[in-house]
Amino acid sequence: MLKRTARIDEHSAAPATLTARGVDSRVRGPVNTPVQRASTILYDDVIEYENRHKGFYDRVIYGLYGTENSFALAADVAALEGGGQAVITASGTAAIALSLTSCLRAGDHILVADCVYGSTRRFCDEMLRRFGVEVEYFDPLMGTRLESRFRPNTKALFLESPGSHTFEMSDVPALAALARKHGALTLMDNTWATPLLFRPLDAGVDISIQSASKYFSGHSDVMLGTVTVRTAELYERVKDTVGRFGDHASPDDCYLVHRGLRTLDVRLRRHEANALKLIEWLQTRPEVMRVLAPVVPTDPGHAIWKRDYSGMCGLFGVLLQPQYEAVRRTLFSDLRVFRIGSSWGGFESLMVPAAPAPVRHHRPAPNDGFLIRIHAGLEDVSDMIADLAAALDRARRELG
Repeated sequence: MLKRTARIDEHSAAPATLTARGVDSRVRGPVNTPVQRASTILYDDVIEYENRHKGFYDRVIYGLYGTENSFALAADVAALEGGGQAVITASGTAAIALSLTSCLRAGDHILVADCVYGSTRRFCDEMLRRFGVEVEYFDPLMGTRLESRFRPNTKALFLESPGSHTFEMSDVPALAALARKHGALTLMDNTWATPLLFRPLDAGVDISIQSASKYFSGHSDVMLGTVTVRTAELYERVKDTVGRFGDHASPDDCYLVHRGLRTLDVRLRRHEANALKLIEWLQTRPEVMRVLAPVVPTDPGHAIWKRDYSGMCGLFGVLLQPQYEAVRRTLFSDLRVFRIGSSWGGFESLMVPAAPAPVRHHRPAPNDGFLIRIHAGLEDVSDMIADLAAALDRARRELG
C-alpha cells in the first residue's frame, strides 16, 4: 500500500502565522488584508514625493510596483518558503521568465533540466537564445555527472523536480551544491510540491518559483506567480527586473491567493490522499502499463523523493497501453467527475493527454504507450474511481 513518508505540516506554517504585513494577528481588524486597488499614490510632503523611489523595495510607492496586497502576500510566501524575500508576478510563466532574465545576460551559459515545463523551454529557446544566452539541456537524472557541463560562463542552473509530465526527480541538494561550487545561481520551479512538501531554499537553491495560479490559489480562477530569493541582493535584482518589464500583480488576485494560503495545508492533504488511492487503483487495471509518480516504490526517483520531500500533491502521469491512443476521444468523452483542461492545482479533478510527447533532448518522454496526466482534485475518491473505470471500460469495448 502506498503511504506518505511524513506529515505535510512538518514544513507548513500554522494559519495563525499567516497575517497581514506588519499586523499582529492579535490586533483588532480584518483577518485578510483589504484589497487596495491603486495606480497613483498621494504624498503630503514634496520631499517625501521626491524621495519616493527610496522605498521601491519595501513600500507602496506606485501601483505598478506593488500594493499592500502584493507586499502582504510576498511576506507570507517568504515565510512558507523558509526565509528570504518574495516578489509577486502576474503569472507563473512571468515568474520564470523574469527570474531567468534577472540572472542572465548576453554571453552567459545556462544549464536547464530537460524535463521543464513547456513554457520554460519556449522562453529559453525563443527569448534567451535571441538575446545571446547559450542554453544547454541536461538529463535530470544525471546527478553529479552534470559537473562536466559547467563552463566558465555558466551563470545559472534551472531545475524542475518532479519534471513536467514525466515526473523525473533530480537530486536538488547535490546539483545546487555543484552550481554554487562553480559560481552559478540555482533556480527551481517548485510548483508541484509547494514549500509545504519541499523547501528549495533549504536545499541550497537560490531562487524558488511558484505558479501561484495552482495550489496557492486552489480555485482555478487566478493568474499569479511568486519568486522567493535567498539574499537581499537577489531580491533587488528580481524586483528591478519585474519593474523594468512593467509586470504587475493584480491586487484582487493577490487577495485571492493570500486567502487561498490559509487552506493550502488542508487541501494538499486531501489532494495527496485522493492521489494515493487513485494510483493504487490504477496499478490494478490491465489498461495501465505504469504510473509515473515518485511516490511509487519502483519509480526511479522514489529514493530522492522519500529523502527530500514530505509528501506528494495530486498530480501524476499514467502510461496506458499504446492502443488506447487510437480511442482517446472515447476515453475522454462522457466524463462525470474529471474534466479536460490545462493547469491544475484547483479543487477539480483533471485528465489530459500528454500527446504529442513533450519535447526532450536527452531523456525522451515515454513513447511505448499513451501518456496521460491526471490531477486528483478534492471530490470523493470513490466517484473519481468510478469515473475512470467507466472511461477505461468504454475505451476497451471500442477496441474490442
